[in-house]
This record gives sequence, C-alpha cells and structure tokens, in this order.
Amino acid sequence: MLKRKNTRAIKVGTVGVGGDNPVRVQSMTNVDTRDVAAASAQVAELARAGCEIVRLAVPDEQAAASLAAIREASPVPLIADIHFDHRLALMALEAGIDGLRINPGNIGGEAKVDTVVRAAAERAAPIRIGVNSGSVEKDLLARYGGPTPQAMVESALGHVGMLERRGFYDIKISLKSSSVLHTIEAYRLLSDRVDYPLHIGVTEAGTLLPGAVKSAVGLGVLLFQGIGDTLRVSLTHDPVAEIGVAYEILRSLGLRQRGPEVISCPTCGRTEIGLIALAEEVQKRLRDVPEVFKVAVMGCVVNGPGEAREADIGIAGGRGSGIVFRKGEVVRKIRGEENLLPEFMKELDLFLAELRAR
Repeated sequence: MLKRKNTRAIKVGTVGVGGDNPVRVQSMTNVDTRDVAAASAQVAELARAGCEIVRLAVPDEQAAASLAAIREASPVPLIADIHFDHRLALMALEAGIDGLRINPGNIGGEAKVDTVVRAAAERAAPIRIGVNSGSVEKDLLARYGGPTPQAMVESALGHVGMLERRGFYDIKISLKSSSVLHTIEAYRLLSDRVDYPLHIGVTEAGTLLPGAVKSAVGLGVLLFQGIGDTLRVSLTHDPVAEIGVAYEILRSLGLRQRGPEVISCPTCGRTEIGLIALAEEVQKRLRDVPEVFKVAVMGCVVNGPGEAREADIGIAGGRGSGIVFRKGEVVRKIRGEENLLPEFMKELDLFLAELRAR
C-alpha cells in the first residue's frame, strides 16, 4: 500500500479533501455555464460516472447568475472558476457555490481580496489557488528564466500568503504545466513546503490517447510518492472520459476502485472474432456501473478462460462461437458471432443482479 502525505483536511461541500480522505476525482464542464439545462445535465452525467467535485467556468455575470439553479440540481459539490473579476466570485458564493478556484493576487487589489476572503469564510467555501505555467507573474518569469517549477511554486506561495495573512486556511493548491516533468517537480517542491491538500493534474495534456498517457505518467509518479489529494485528468475530449481514466490510474496504484475492471487480450493471429469492437462495446456499456468486479473479454476459446481465470465473469470467442465463464469455469456456450455481445450482456446482467442481491 502506498503511504500518502498527511495533509490538512478541508471540506468542499459535503466532500472531504485531504487528511484521511481518499484521493478525490474532479472534472470540469465544457458546456456554456449560462445554459442551465446543458450545464446541469453534464454535471449529472459526470456524477454518474463517479466524479466527486465539478468545476464550472464563470466568465461573466450571466454565468454567475446561472450558478444557483445549477447548484440546486447538482448531486455533487461545485467549484466556480473565476479569473480577475472579484464580483463574479462574490456572486458565485451568494449563489451557494461550494468553493472557488481563484488566484487572489489577480482580482484587483487588497480591498477586493478582503471582500472575497471574508465572503468565502462566512460560507465555509474553500479556495483553490490554481497556478499554471502560463499564469506565473512577470517578475518571477524574469527571476527564474521562465515558468520553471521553482517559479510556479513561488507564485503559489505568494497567493497562499495573501490568504494566510487574512486568517484563511481552507486552501487547496494546484500547479499545472503541460510538461509532465515540470509538473512532477513543481508538486514535489511544493509538497515539501506546505501541508495544504494538493489538486494534481497535467494541463493541456491533449486528446484522448496522448492526454491519458501523459496524465497516467505524471499523476502516477506523484501518487506513488504520496502526493495528491484530488486529481483531474485534463483531456481534449468528452469530460466523462476523464473520470474513467482517473479511476484507472487510481486502481492501478491500489488507491481506489470504482466500477468493473475490464481486461482483454491484445489480439494475435489466433483471433477469429471482432475482439476489439467487442471489448470496446463491453467497456462502454459498463461505464456507469459502480460495482467493483473483473470482466474478461478474450479472443481465444482455448486459452482465454485459463489466462483470465481470476475474472469474475468473462467471454472468449472464436470462429463464430464463444463461451461465457466465471472464475475460469465455463457456464454457457454461444453460437454465432452476432450473438456474442447481446448474449454476454444478458449474462452480465444476471451476474450483476446476483451481486447486488448479496
């Protein structure tokens, strides 16, 4: 088991972050926050996939005015993402938002920081300080020769100091770069200097495949070293996909489990069915299932059940037929490749019903 760094515990709505709480999975909507119906629908979809905290962009007063209705319908805590305009932060807090993502040094001066911090404290709303490599102050860029990990850390500590001087400590911090190595180093340096919970992520990671790989490497290294209390996998893709990748990263490190683990063989010259499409469809249909168990989709009737003996339920196919097995024991035969998916899904439904009845 990995040993996580003991950080300060805070609450984002009803969700505990840091301390003894599990690593939390976050994402962000990518629809217009001013569209209450669309934003609420996406928040609900993310929650069904296992997202525990959702962030929304608040670019103007119309978006801020929409937050109350979105928050009322939301099954999970919401974070308002604010840049530069302290009035939007105040409107978000008034709307019942559960937390802010804001850099206090960028909202217009000491008096405005006072106002926002006081309002956040009154509502027990934590503030996430979010430093990206593109948001580092010019003087730090000049001193460090660019948005280095050291510059990012100094930037974050400057914002933290503004909150601490006002007696505000419900703080979460993120340091994100599109560079995996810079991200890892920045979080390492910051983790040595503060005990606030850290929200980890590789920003601008890219489309589904490269983004998942960069996130898995960067976040995996940090989590293995005990760093990270919440995470977001940033993908140029449907944000629901971010949740699946996040849980697979956590599962691979033994930190958290959610939903079925689908294992499948990589195909070879013995494969005689459309295994890739079959495995992808099984994965898709199980996306919203929260129960934890192992499913195998194998392309070889001869070796499949033995190689996937530890799977709770699995299918192996070959030349127009297939078998369903549980823990390596054959329980059913299927004829016709076109019947493999529908018949296996029937067996999966039966398995789930038995699992839920225990």
